Amino acid sequence: MKLTDNVLRSFRVAKVFRENSDKINCFDFSPNGETVISSSDDDSIVLYDCQEGKPKRTLYSKKYGVDLIRYTHAANTVVYSSNKIDDTIRYLSLHDNKYIRYFPGHMKRVVALSMSPVDDTFISGSLDKTIRLWDLRSPNCQGLMHLQGKPVCSFDPEGLIFAAGVNSEMVKLYDLRSFDKGPFATFKMQYDRTCEWTGLKFSNDGKLILISTNGGFIRLIDAFKGAVLHTFGGYNNSKAVTLEASFTPDSQFIMIGSEDGKIHVWNGESGMKVAVLDGKHTGPITCLQFNPKFMTFASACSNMAFWLPTIDD
Repeated sequence: MKLTDNVLRSFRVAKVFRENSDKINCFDFSPNGETVISSSDDDSIVLYDCQEGKPKRTLYSKKYGVDLIRYTHAANTVVYSSNKIDDTIRYLSLHDNKYIRYFPGHMKRVVALSMSPVDDTFISGSLDKTIRLWDLRSPNCQGLMHLQGKPVCSFDPEGLIFAAGVNSEMVKLYDLRSFDKGPFATFKMQYDRTCEWTGLKFSNDGKLILISTNGGFIRLIDAFKGAVLHTFGGYNNSKAVTLEASFTPDSQFIMIGSEDGKIHVWNGESGMKVAVLDGKHTGPITCLQFNPKFMTFASACSNMAFWLPTIDD
């Protein structure tokens, strides 16, 4: 089944899970699309089975809190940042609920965490104005970059380069093998003082970069030239909430939630809005991602919703 405008418009909430007492701050699909794992401000980690459509397990990180949870390449391990006590990144085995390793170094809250799609490398960005490069096998930081402001960062789909968004006005591209030499490309954007950048993602084909903000718009740029292709707006975000924007796996569509519980979908090529879907969420949709392997997506406020298409186009 191929994603088209009509198929996207036909998506409906198939299941809602109310496992959390506070907002879900992050979730991540496993690479095979079979499970999704969420982190919440209530200090819980919930693992869902996407095929059976039910929660499988709940773990807790009461002492350190949990945010920015990401699967590693093993389906039973995750890394996540802390939002209490310290700013150490933790590497957890879901199998026996034990920490495998800690990654200390950041001095302020970690606001970006991206796992390499190809190996055990990951990068983290913090309010301490640094980006750190790590390897899951070592607790020591493998590389450190000092920046002029708050960073957001992400790997490209091949794991060869990473992008850093700095100070909500610049995107810098680094080659992983020689990032200490500085960026090989820098794209300067028009600075908008009404909002700040909250996320950065590459499309699966590597050609596009999506910049999310805590304002009422997101930007789509060309990953090679840095040109702004489209600015998408017209959704509600009056309280400057961090809303996650995502690509569909075919890189064709862009979607974001809003503070009124609706999901807005655009065609990345034409820039036209193709759908507004009502998720009946009780709060702002802070997290939104498409399943990498199956025709389903998930959205979350303090509840988690699974969506399915209702037509076979």
